[in-house]
Amino acid sequence: MHQESSSIDDVESQSSNDASNYPSDMAEGFIEFTTSDSSTSKAIVSRYFDLLNTGDFQATAALFAEEGVLDPPFDSPVVGQKAIVQYLETEAKGLQLFPNRYRREAQEDGTEEYQVGGRVQTPLFSINIGWKFVLNSAAEILLVKVKLLASLEELLKLKS
Repeated sequence: MHQESSSIDDVESQSSNDASNYPSDMAEGFIEFTTSDSSTSKAIVSRYFDLLNTGDFQATAALFAEEGVLDPPFDSPVVGQKAIVQYLETEAKGLQLFPNRYRREAQEDGTEEYQVGGRVQTPLFSINIGWKFVLNSAAEILLVKVKLLASLEELLKLKS
């Protein structure tokens, strides 16, 4: 396996311990998220964020393999492009995603895994998020797992 940095769990524990520094401080081993990386798989990950930010949910879902999975927090996994479009149209309107760092790891089975850290701005609040992407050799998204990286204190503030 080729690894460019650390895991989403490392980012999650760092965020929980020091959530106030999360957006500006890079997690150890993570690379700044920019669109200058010319690899095909990294371009797909970047395009996912660009399309979601413009509200083009049809094009976002088209980045997934036919039976790709979107695994959001607090919901069941959403399987298949059509179901992903429906989910995004219901749940993602008005969101702005701000990835700021990532790591890439090539897997022995030929897939590539990206761990991305950043923030999501909703109409009401902003929160730290981690995304795990798995892409196949055809650069189609097999999985996007979304994890909240907020501390318990941050989550409790959302209730009020």
